[in-house]
Amino acid sequence: MGWGMRNRLSKIICPEDGKTVMLAVDHGYFLGPTTGLENLGKTVIPLLPYADTLMLTRGALRYYIPPESDIPIVLRVSGGTSILNKNLLHEGIITSMEEAIRLNAVGVAFSILVGAEFERDTILAFTQVVDEAERYGIPVVAVTAVGREMTKDAKYLSLASRMAAELGARIVKTYYCEEFEKVVETCPVPVVIAGGKKIPEKDALEMTYNAIQAGAVGVDMGRNIFQSESPVAMIKAVRAVVHDNFTADEAYQLFLEEKKKEEGS
Repeated sequence: MGWGMRNRLSKIICPEDGKTVMLAVDHGYFLGPTTGLENLGKTVIPLLPYADTLMLTRGALRYYIPPESDIPIVLRVSGGTSILNKNLLHEGIITSMEEAIRLNAVGVAFSILVGAEFERDTILAFTQVVDEAERYGIPVVAVTAVGREMTKDAKYLSLASRMAAELGARIVKTYYCEEFEKVVETCPVPVVIAGGKKIPEKDALEMTYNAIQAGAVGVDMGRNIFQSESPVAMIKAVRAVVHDNFTADEAYQLFLEEKKKEEGS
């Protein structure tokens, strides 16, 4: 592994503890003005001090994030369909590697859909992105997207995660499930969990804790942070679980305390 690749990976996964809190705010590329991200900058900028990396599209980066910000960027480079399309996750390449370099990205993210009728399209496009990214020492984060008809269980997620790693991903983003340790054990690259749809704060913190205990290196969480009733308090609590070894109960107590401080200020 070359110096550039190692350097960029160290900006995604903290070398001090091998963990990461990735903040995913790339939802607009298929959902448009997602709840909580109507004005992305207003929501996200206060969260940046507590995130290790920020995952978003090139347009969101240009229009909402100040260029003087030092937050490492993982750039979303797959897309092509909207929430209105029945084949929502039939994605292709939407951003070139040259553009990722111009935007100073430390990594790029691409979704694959294992098991869909169009899986071959997403996988071949993914491998094309891997080839281009490796040429410049840029790590690719594979997002193991899951269609409505698919089950988020250990068998399926192990399959998708292992395939992504074998096809060249440097990091895999997947969903948490029962027996998640089997997903981690059979994937040779670091695994982060997606937050998924908004759930109660305590439940999201328990999911984070359980994933870390099962071997995940962190989270790439979005809606469970920016749609929280107190996003800053929530990202602080998630960070406490990932980096400071808090239990879910300890982190939830931290969330309540930080939320109370915000309400009193």
